[in-house]
This record gives sequence, C-alpha cells and structure tokens, in this order.
Amino acid sequence: MTVLLKQTYTETIDPGVGYRNVGSNHIYLYIPSFFFLLTTLYSLFPSLPMPSSFRFAVISDPHIALPQTIWDHPSRFHLVEISIPAIELVLEQIAPLDIDFLLLPGDLTQHGEPENHRWLSERLAQLPYPVCVVPGNHDVPEYLATDRSIGLSDFALYYEQFGYSDPAQPYYLCEVIPGVQVIGLNSNFFDPAGKQINMGRVDDQQLDWLKNTLAEVKDDVVMVMIHHNVIEHLPGQAKNPLGRRYMLENASTLLEVLNTAEVKLLFTGHLHVQDVARHQSIYEITTGSLVSYPHPYRVLEFQQDYQGNQSVRVESGRVTEVPGWANLPHFSREWIGDRSFPFMLRLLTQPPLNLPVHEAEKLAPMLRYFWADIAEGDAVFHFPSFPPELNHYFKQFGAIDQNGELQRIDNFTLLTLQ
Repeated sequence: MTVLLKQTYTETIDPGVGYRNVGSNHIYLYIPSFFFLLTTLYSLFPSLPMPSSFRFAVISDPHIALPQTIWDHPSRFHLVEISIPAIELVLEQIAPLDIDFLLLPGDLTQHGEPENHRWLSERLAQLPYPVCVVPGNHDVPEYLATDRSIGLSDFALYYEQFGYSDPAQPYYLCEVIPGVQVIGLNSNFFDPAGKQINMGRVDDQQLDWLKNTLAEVKDDVVMVMIHHNVIEHLPGQAKNPLGRRYMLENASTLLEVLNTAEVKLLFTGHLHVQDVARHQSIYEITTGSLVSYPHPYRVLEFQQDYQGNQSVRVESGRVTEVPGWANLPHFSREWIGDRSFPFMLRLLTQPPLNLPVHEAEKLAPMLRYFWADIAEGDAVFHFPSFPPELNHYFKQFGAIDQNGELQRIDNFTLLTLQ
C-alpha cells in the first residue's frame, strides 16, 4: 500500500487545454481567441518566455536486492527485503499521474550486484516515460568490477537507455521532453588502488564538460542530478565526521559552476532523508530512501508563466505496506531506533559536542528516534531534560530557517525559482 499525501491548490491555466477540469461553453468559446492573441503576441515578440508545465517523480536510493543477493547482517539499516515490492508499488501509484519523466538519484542497488542492476534496468525499460539515473556509492563500490559488483565503466552499459547516450562516460545530458534537460553527474571517486573514497567528488574532466554543456543549453530548463549532497542538509554537515561522508568534497566548486549558469534545481539522494535546502538561487531537493523510514518518494510539478516566472510544487508519498509487512512505518522506525545508540554516542562524543563518554551514554537513549525524525522531514526538536546549550544544538536540526522561524518545506511546498 502506498499513500500519496496531497495538498489542494488552485489550478492555473494550461495553454493547451484552457482551464483544467472545466467544461463550461464560454471557456471553449474563449480558447480560439486566446490562442489567436497568443500567436500574434509571440510573432511580434519572439523573445518572450513560453509558458510551460510538466510533472515528474523522484525515487531515491531504492537499493534493489533480489532475494538471493541479500546481505543479512545485524547492523544494517536498509530494509532491502522490501526493495522490489516497494518500487513496484510506487510505480503503480504514479502510473495514473501522467508524469513526463522519472529521476533516480543513485544507490539503485544493494551493493552493485550485476543481477540487481540487470533486474532494475529491465524493469525501467518497461515504463512509458523517460527515466534518468545516476550511480550511487552502493552501485559501484570499487572502480573495477569484482566477483560481486560491477565497476564504474560498466554502469553506463546497464543504463544506456536512461541518460547514457555515450556509455564511455559516467555523466550525460538528456533532453527528457522538449526544452527540458537533465544533467546526470557521477560523484563516486576512487583512490589509486580503486577503492571508493567516502566523500564524493566531481573530477576536473567532468567539470569542464559541465561548463561547456551548460553553455549549450542555456535557453532550456536545466535540472542537475547527482548522488552526494552538494548543499548542507544538516547543521555543519560538511565538517561533522558523521555528516561529511554524505557530502561532495568539492561542493563549492560545483555550486559556483551551477550558479554561473543559473541552474536552479538540484536533485540528490545518499543521506536517506526528506529535505529541501537552498544556496543562493539553487534549491537542492534530497529524497529519502525507499527502503528506509519513512519510505518516501516525490511527485513534482514545474510551472513557467507568461512572464517567465518559474515555480516547482513538491508533494511526497510513502510506502506504508507491502506483502508481509502490514505496518511498515512502525517497523522501520523501530528498526532505526534499535540501531541508533552507537551513532548517537558518536554524535555526542565527537566534535562539536565532545561530551565525555559517561555523559553521552546517559543521553543517547533519549535520541533513539532522532534520526528517524530527521529522515521524515519537517521535524521539530526539543529536549527539555538536556542542558540548555545541548538542547539548542539539537533544535538546529529541526525545520527552522536561518532566522529561527519554523519552515516546513521538506515534504510539501511551493518553491519559487528566482
């Protein structure tokens, strides 16, 4: 079972059909005059922005695992057992929504297994709309293929239909619908021995390609997809020992390139949380994992009006039940809680808090659901039994803006692009 959490809002004019869901005669009599005036206007002023609207979905970190490939160890966070029924349910849920394309920002498989990549690529090929993917750290654990996982050069061969028109390079430009471009980047980086480095990085060759490509599509709507976070989604994420492994090492360089090209939308995964962050005019929308609490996905609608004003409406859905898992949200929330203690202990004893271990051991149990609440998005934190400075620290992880005001935008929002 899936639940698409909806918020109502006023429909705007669709230039192709007039007012949506309205069938009164005077509307249909009005349309020919409207299009006559519109055609005349654009013939006189061809540089005017064209109104547009399109809808798309995001499924992140599905960690696909066929039953015979599942790695079962007690400390794992991912409920990969539900990966296939969960993605099937989401694809069923979005089927009637008339989406124009689908984005999957990485960690497509449990740990890069060839059979899991093969299953997913064959399943995505059955969909009636374009799909774009990028590799996550779990998709190419090592630079070269091993007896258990594919290598980086193999990835594009599996997903040639999903953005990789040139399988020789792990990044691409894909026009998903006329005038709308998706740029897929590779953020996996390896040491000289071919072992993956924790923090992601966009290499210089890719950055040069990106600059040239952005110049070529400057008149189109451009969205960039990459697995690692580029903008911080947690306070001090780029410096915190627990948070920085989810970040792009050269994030500032990439942001400068994107800002110069006036890119406004960036889609990431990896962190397994629902969050929307902003840097200058760029919004980064990161989507939680389909196999981790709260098992979310997103449906977004882009609109551009006749004055060129752009906005994106964000809505979120969740998988709440799959066969054999009747109360999935409760189970997976407890699953995270059961595994939270060592991570909360590290958070309390490492910078910037640096608490003694004996003090941290007393506080960590009260943070049992802290990460689950962050993953859900739009959380508000208050720990009155904590010392005031510690309570203040954890409040910063909540849905508050730079001015300390409540701002719940992680699951449902209307983003005005500037």
